[in-house]
Amino acid sequence: MVTLRYEEGTIRIDGEAAAELGGLPFVESDARSGTYRAPAVRYADLSARCVDRGLPLDDRVLDLADTGDLATEYELRGYQTDAVDAWRAAGDRGVVELPTGSGKTVVAIGAIAASDTPTLVVAPTIDLVEQWHAELDAEFGDGRPIGRLGGGEQRVEAITVSTYDSAYLRADELGDRFGLVVFDEVHHLGGEGYRDIARLSAAPARLGLTATFERPDGAHDAVAELVGPVVYRLSADDLAGEHLAEYDIKRIDVELTPEERERYERLQGTFTDYLAASGIELRSGSDYRELVKRSGSDPEAREALLAKQRAREVMMNADAKTDALAEILERHRGDRIIVFTAHTDLVYDLAERFLLPPITNETGADERREILDRFRRGEYSRIVAANVLDEGVDVPDANVAVVLSGSGSEREFTQRLGRILRPSGGHATADDGGGPESGERTDETDERARGGRALLYEVVTSETAEERVSRRRR
Repeated sequence: MVTLRYEEGTIRIDGEAAAELGGLPFVESDARSGTYRAPAVRYADLSARCVDRGLPLDDRVLDLADTGDLATEYELRGYQTDAVDAWRAAGDRGVVELPTGSGKTVVAIGAIAASDTPTLVVAPTIDLVEQWHAELDAEFGDGRPIGRLGGGEQRVEAITVSTYDSAYLRADELGDRFGLVVFDEVHHLGGEGYRDIARLSAAPARLGLTATFERPDGAHDAVAELVGPVVYRLSADDLAGEHLAEYDIKRIDVELTPEERERYERLQGTFTDYLAASGIELRSGSDYRELVKRSGSDPEAREALLAKQRAREVMMNADAKTDALAEILERHRGDRIIVFTAHTDLVYDLAERFLLPPITNETGADERREILDRFRRGEYSRIVAANVLDEGVDVPDANVAVVLSGSGSEREFTQRLGRILRPSGGHATADDGGGPESGERTDETDERARGGRALLYEVVTSETAEERVSRRRR
């Protein structure tokens, strides 16, 4: 007989036949208790090995509450059903990668209903926790309370939604309470601390959701070990037309002024001269991180990095970008526009010049909600934001996006593109930003109304490192 118990993020292995599992690479002897132990994440593997070896099993790991029958009224689209089916075929483990606006939330709801087991949903922000809580309550809350961890609440129920921070702090306590864990924006699980949420959980079923699974630091491999590999993937191009809006990406190249060019070249030269003198080659993100570490003790390295940052600010905040934005805003007077930048100061400059409601990390939650509500109702037709609308915020539909500056992250670019790809119809979810706007536009400048296509403008400063950034983010 083998007895399995959950203890503080591990599986304790007792019984006369326990030694037969001691040879497994993930099982260790525990001299203190005279038993064997394995990480909780390997619970499903342990159970399967006992069955394969014909060992009598007394399984006391999971302490699951009664959920009743979990069912959903959603009619999943074909690709959403395919995603759930692929996840189930992979043993109820793996990552589903779908573009923003395609209904990843609906896929998760389908998986929860199909699994019919207590479920923990983990999301990166309070905004997303609120959206998930509302969605889960609408689908499964009939006489069934929905738990919530984060934002001042600490209530665990058979179906619970939590921030990554709260789930991390209570990981060992929650590890035996759920049969399924859904990781929204699963790339966040790549952070070393957050991995404990998955490591210390015995939940045999795991579902990751993301628009872009790859991480530049390579941590997606660690996530795949904890959740499972990508089992279903579609791009925005795959869904454009029938399920998402058709779209065009238009790049606008602008020039630095002579004064900006001189400053940019001087600052960039300080950085490249230091690299040449030090024999440093930046071939990967890890090489750059090593340079950052060196700057802590090397004043010249620190000055080089500061020069690099200032050169970046010159190219990203070029005066010609503001002029290009003025032309775009005039051309799309009848459209719903979101302007994205990388710098807070530029947001406020643009807000003052063009009378745009600004959203930054300095904007309070109530004020941000009010701005987005007015944008949704049509009282505002355009807003400007610095990074805070890329992920985890319920953003109303827009049909024109303008990227004035940003990183080379494919994920950031995909999130921004997703803000204008939602179709004009369908059921609103936490993933698709609250549903479509109604109304008809007749303005001659409304290119989407005429051509049925969303537009993303990418404004890039010519003959600078931003051209390379643009290629990376694509």
